[in-house]
Amino acid sequence: MSSNIYIDNGAGIPEDEKKGVFKRGSGKNTGLGLFLIREILSITDINIIETGTPGKGVRFEMTVPDLYFRKCDP
Repeated sequence: MSSNIYIDNGAGIPEDEKKGVFKRGSGKNTGLGLFLIREILSITDINIIETGTPGKGVRFEMTVPDLYFRKCDP
């Protein structure tokens, strides 16, 4: 398995919202963004979790099975 990480330095996700952040209807707008991301990634067995610190930004960790991961030489 290989991991890829996305981080930012925004407000982050409050602790009480972290558990449901990938559920349909959660969030500030349509509630589809992170729900759809998780659904699409799951088609290829890619897992995504949010491990950021509230007040310091988000941190999304995506775990990619070796079968779907390849490195390209520059």
